[in-house]
Amino acid sequence: MNDPATVLVVDDVEKNVKLLADILKVKGYDVVTAFSGPDALSMVESREVDLVLLDIVMPGMNGYEVCRKIRENPLTKILPVVMVTALDPSEERIKGLEAGADDFLTKPINQAELMARVQSLLRIKELFDTVQAQSTELKDWNRNLEERVREQVDELERLGRLRRFLSPQVANMIMSSGNESLLESHRREIAVVFCDLRGFTAFLENVEPEEGMEVLQQYHRAMGELIARFQGTIEHFAGDGILTLFNDPIECEAPAVRAVQMAIAMRERMAEITVEWHKLGHELGFGVGIALGYATMGMVGYEGRYDYVANGRVVNLAARLSDEAAAGQILISHRAYLANEDFVEVEPIPELALKGFRKPVQAYNVIGLRQTAAASD
Repeated sequence: MNDPATVLVVDDVEKNVKLLADILKVKGYDVVTAFSGPDALSMVESREVDLVLLDIVMPGMNGYEVCRKIRENPLTKILPVVMVTALDPSEERIKGLEAGADDFLTKPINQAELMARVQSLLRIKELFDTVQAQSTELKDWNRNLEERVREQVDELERLGRLRRFLSPQVANMIMSSGNESLLESHRREIAVVFCDLRGFTAFLENVEPEEGMEVLQQYHRAMGELIARFQGTIEHFAGDGILTLFNDPIECEAPAVRAVQMAIAMRERMAEITVEWHKLGHELGFGVGIALGYATMGMVGYEGRYDYVANGRVVNLAARLSDEAAAGQILISHRAYLANEDFVEVEPIPELALKGFRKPVQAYNVIGLRQTAAASD
């Protein structure tokens, strides 16, 4: 409602309009006027009016017709209308109510009665406007809430998909930046870590499936915690084999160094776990292969099932080195060694003839971190 309230006075007699307008203006109301039915309807449609004082007897379109038109308009159907008449009010009241009038005044106008009726209807109008505003606001809140819930559900679904193959830190970074183009096909130098258990196939042949699953879950849980700590990206895991990437999809400094540091942490953790397994009669070991090189990266799959994968020689090399690693060994490629030579102690091993590689491959077994590097960590 307007402040001050706006009252439309409608009468074909100018002196009647002036009388009502003067009374209302003295009381602080804003007054607009019209001298015919069509003018009144045009005024109602063109500006916000809070109450109408409407004469009944007017040429062309009488007050009843004007009131009906006001009620037919959804925007003004609740606009308070007071019919003003010099006719017998008992006869006109029924016609007025049928037309949609809210109240009646008889001429000559009693000023106190006029103000009482105006104030009463304006209070009702103000209350209705408040309810309408609150209803509109509530609808907006509900609509915004629905949109926010839908956005959050979509975001959680996207985050869930990303977290299937990315570390939580990387997944959250991609979600917060909104830059999923990082997952589109591209070429990049990466460090690849492939680890698995020694003797796992034979182990499964001699235990119940539930016991094998328990061992596998313990292994995955321990390795997953370390991969997340070092912010690696799980490219995939199958059974006891876990393939982890560094430097993609989020770039990092010295990816080969971070890969070796994680592998050493993995070996230390698995040394503790395998002691427990040996007490249970499980003869299992742990080996790692690490390579540094270029690969093509990107998402592959279909709607409802996508994976982020690396494709290239470096991936195969890490997997083959892991195959050759004995229990407790971390075998790294020559290129990965060059990136780490200031940080790790290694021992050379004879060149390896690896499946899928035409020439023998030079590799190194990681003994541990150099003392200076360990101290700086």
